[in-house]
Amino acid sequence: MNRDELAQLMNQVRSGEVSPEEAVQRLRALPFEDLGFAKVDHHRALRRGFPETVLAEGKRPEQVVAILRALSARAPLVMATRATPELAAHVCAEIPEAEYHELARIIRLGQAPEPDLTRRPVAVVTAGTSDLPVAEEAALTAELAGCPVERVYDVGVSGLHRLLAHGETLMRAGVIIVVAGMEGALPSVVGGLVDVPVIAVPTSVGYGAAFDGLAALLGMLNSCASGVVVVNIDNGFGAGRFAAILCRMCAGAGS
Repeated sequence: MNRDELAQLMNQVRSGEVSPEEAVQRLRALPFEDLGFAKVDHHRALRRGFPETVLAEGKRPEQVVAILRALSARAPLVMATRATPELAAHVCAEIPEAEYHELARIIRLGQAPEPDLTRRPVAVVTAGTSDLPVAEEAALTAELAGCPVERVYDVGVSGLHRLLAHGETLMRAGVIIVVAGMEGALPSVVGGLVDVPVIAVPTSVGYGAAFDGLAALLGMLNSCASGVVVVNIDNGFGAGRFAAILCRMCAGAGS
């Protein structure tokens, strides 16, 4: 239940349309529901504007199913990240209305919102094609939060003219997510071209001395461009949620 839904329920109680007892029944699972193996946070949408997201990685398929069912009973849209095709197949068999986005490794349950076209778009930029799973996790997360998203893929610094060909897309974006492995140089380049926040996402793409993304992470943390923030290695979800929060704040400020 989000803020608007809670306010509507309170107004219904005030008008007599809903009895206090019925309102208590609807709110009984707040702030969380104990499933034994998991405590499902139904209060998160009220606190943060978006329901709890399930990290599928490390969970048994039946646990993911139970958590998604509990969440979807009280939220119109829920998602699970880092879902393998095998786990997703089990979930979709148990919950036929669930939809699996394989490249992003996200299971979605509920109708995706129409993008809020009053907001400036989130641009998701990748250095290479190998970065696409992390980039799509970020892009889809932002889209499921109602953000318009534009994708600019495979424009790394080994062929910088490819990035410059998308200058108009970068300039109209309100937030830019830059996903890169190897040495992680692309966010610094993008940060030097634009006047909006840049969210850098290091990936574990690269050969031995890339240290599974550590080299990219350190390179991004040492960016010489201002206005660049960095999330954890392969954390497309975190980047997408942060971008959505920034978009929502900018929309609320009227910019």
